[in-house]
Amino acid sequence: MNYKKLIPNQEIRFKILGLLDFLPDKFMIKIQYWIKTGRILNLENPKRFTEKLQWYKLYYRDPLMTQCADKHNVRQFIIEKGYENILIPQYGVYDNANDIDFDNLPSEFVLKTTNASKTNILCHDKSTLNIEETINTLNQWLVDRPVKMGREWAYYDIKPKIICEKLIKDKTNNKKELSDYKFICFNGEAKYVWIDIDRYSNHKRNFYDLEWNFLDVDSDIPNCGDIIPKPGGLERMIQVATDLSKDFPHVRVDLYWVNEEVYFGELTFYLLSGYEEFKPDQFDFILGEQFKVDKMKY
Repeated sequence: MNYKKLIPNQEIRFKILGLLDFLPDKFMIKIQYWIKTGRILNLENPKRFTEKLQWYKLYYRDPLMTQCADKHNVRQFIIEKGYENILIPQYGVYDNANDIDFDNLPSEFVLKTTNASKTNILCHDKSTLNIEETINTLNQWLVDRPVKMGREWAYYDIKPKIICEKLIKDKTNNKKELSDYKFICFNGEAKYVWIDIDRYSNHKRNFYDLEWNFLDVDSDIPNCGDIIPKPGGLERMIQVATDLSKDFPHVRVDLYWVNEEVYFGELTFYLLSGYEEFKPDQFDFILGEQFKVDKMKY
């Protein structure tokens, strides 16, 4: 079912989800899984990765996940792991966009919220930034997303804030968009990596194994074929992802390789909220085989 065609306005979809907050997580997750995948969710004997992610939402609740899902509070976790050097410098943290002193910010920076995806503003030239519009957008992001939108437990107790950080630029190419390396990890082992390229222009997503063998897999974003060279920092990124994932049965570790340096992006526990339809469909089962929910206890 293409629910986005039925209700194309995102704000209306958010309002509907907000009105349904009272429904139990298990019931709502089953409904959402059916609406978004067309399949009946099997929680008793899950085989697919997408099914096991729904199980993860419902039954595995480690408070450390809430800290690490918060894009600001995760920094302390990274520091404790000995990786302070991969953190992108921060300029400020704010409860409200009206608190941002734009005069004291550099000409380039990134603004984002701490509890959501796709809530980023990349400023390449402050002199051209519509500050009033930026403030309104950020403040709207703080309030318009229902906390229980995807029934992703780790986000329930995050207080939304705004963070401002340095804009990292790749000196080796003219593109303003960084390539984003996302390592899919299970029980402290990185298994696969996907790379997002040209996210704000011609978005493509490729999947690879850890030897950088191309996997002909599509998700909600199509792949661009086996044309992306192996990054020079792959082994370093694998080591970082391995170390950062050891505390969790499953996590996606997002990193950047820029100017011969590794930078931390975020930790994600519910990859694509567990509603993704992979092509080929078998990849859902391949990932599911790595996710040992039957051995999880919390």
